[in-house]
Amino acid sequence: MPAFALAHLRTTADNDDIIDYIDKIQATLDPYRGRFRVHGGVPEVLEGEWPGTVVIIEFPDIEAAREWYASPAYREILPLRTRHLDASTIIIEGVGPDYDPRRTAARMRQRVG
Repeated sequence: MPAFALAHLRTTADNDDIIDYIDKIQATLDPYRGRFRVHGGVPEVLEGEWPGTVVIIEFPDIEAAREWYASPAYREILPLRTRHLDASTIIIEGVGPDYDPRRTAARMRQRVG
């Protein structure tokens, strides 16, 4: 199943470190087949609050996402971002192409019923 690294960037900054980070990140993703799906997109907020922007990177599976984040190449450039941006970052497993929320609802009904 695909996995995603998601960053909620509550602040943004344009400076040499951030530009270097953006310039170098793809080389850290390539060995893990990571690719940007959203990069700095400003969300259309439908419920609640969401200050800032969003970054979503897709990986073929959760292990590739974990290995990328822990990789020496990524760890080397990570401070270029973390020194300047207020952000939360997660890695999360996606669902397969045959996912049907009705099956999830049925399992939930069995547990509460």
